[in-house]
Amino acid sequence: MVTARTPREAWITAGLRALAAGGPQAIRIEALARALGVSKGSFYWNFDTREQLLDGILDAWEQVSVDDVIAIVEGEQPDGSTDARSKLARLGALAASGDDVLGVDPLTVDLAIRDWARRDADVGRRLRRVDNRRMDYMRSLFGTLCADAAEVEERCLVAFSLWIGSHFIAADHPGRSRADVVRGAFRRLLEA
Repeated sequence: MVTARTPREAWITAGLRALAAGGPQAIRIEALARALGVSKGSFYWNFDTREQLLDGILDAWEQVSVDDVIAIVEGEQPDGSTDARSKLARLGALAASGDDVLGVDPLTVDLAIRDWARRDADVGRRLRRVDNRRMDYMRSLFGTLCADAAEVEERCLVAFSLWIGSHFIAADHPGRSRADVVRGAFRRLLEA
């Protein structure tokens, strides 16, 4: 009889969910095994240590939050648009959408990693690398719209702050949804 193994990706997804719900301390092998409905022993088919799982979780987060976002923004669009302004508008739409990735809200994971990075220098270095990759991509887009390097940097910082920071603000937006306001704010960044 062949025993089916729980795929590595399932452990990582379960780890991302645990991270989003309770921070890195919630990523416990026993709890993940229960959530997956498998034995704790099946963990060791994919990972030697919890640290390998944590690295896998961080790798998946980086893939989804940088590489996959860039692929979506750079990908073929139904309207055929390929200019930087259209790409930045798509980036703003992604920021407003909060679409689940791997079954987990990406912003919730991002915020959990930011909190984790405050207490773990290695995670802090990873976060800095990811944020620098995000900023570099936005610089490449805003750089085609603005000749002034200082203005490019300022627009990038405002766009990135809007993406992350808008979720910390609990204010209502009379007559509009939060997503509409975020998309509109991104559009303003693209003006002149």
